[in-house]
Amino acid sequence: MTKKLQNITNKLAPLGAIIVILLLWFLACDMELVPAYMLPSPIDVVKAFVDNFSIMMKQAAVTLQETFYGLLIGIAIAFVIASLMDRFTIINKALYPVLVVTQTIPTIAIAPLLVLWMGFGMAPKITLVVLTTFFPIAIGLLNGFESVDADAINLMRSMGATRLQIFRIVKLPNATASFFSGLRISAAYAVVGAVVSEWLGGFEGLGVYMTRVKKAYAFDKMFAVIVFISAISLVLMGIVILLERISMPWVHKTENLGDKK
Repeated sequence: MTKKLQNITNKLAPLGAIIVILLLWFLACDMELVPAYMLPSPIDVVKAFVDNFSIMMKQAAVTLQETFYGLLIGIAIAFVIASLMDRFTIINKALYPVLVVTQTIPTIAIAPLLVLWMGFGMAPKITLVVLTTFFPIAIGLLNGFESVDADAINLMRSMGATRLQIFRIVKLPNATASFFSGLRISAAYAVVGAVVSEWLGGFEGLGVYMTRVKKAYAFDKMFAVIVFISAISLVLMGIVILLERISMPWVHKTENLGDKK
């Protein structure tokens, strides 16, 4: 009973924090502490969200396409890199610093170069999403591979298992949890990466739409787009969590048994 109350409290706490922030935001606008052209009221943002929902959905179709393509390619590249780094020590030592350096480069700085090299189409957007998303997945997989119990590997070797069999039967299942942890982070970054790349060159997408409403000083619409992008990121993270539950049902069964106790 106590654990159930704790779970309810843990779920209500974030909701309460959001309500308090919205209330303070509303009061600041209602009492004109901040000019309306600088900070639109939450009510105005909701109206702009409803009125422009169909437009945002049309633009989101382009952004989501870039996001999914980039995320899928990022997963594939991360899997190859993590597997090679786990297999060959020299590749691990050579690539790990390079991977870290790639994450120190601001996306806002590299996006114009990608547009210059690849044009204003979808290619530079997908590339930026790949650069944004592959690192957390690669590091998560690598940590999962390296954290395998040495006794399990020795047992497989004593039974005559090949490297591929050890990788498939022992290492890959052990890295699943770490993979999904990295994927949750990447799913949140993917939409942001696509939007940032659209700011600096493109014809369609939520980033292009944000640039247009900003130039028109329609800040209520801009806030509505920000809320919309945040909602998309949360939905993607929810999909990843659902896939994780489907892929590793035994983990959540264990957690539920622990809660019942």
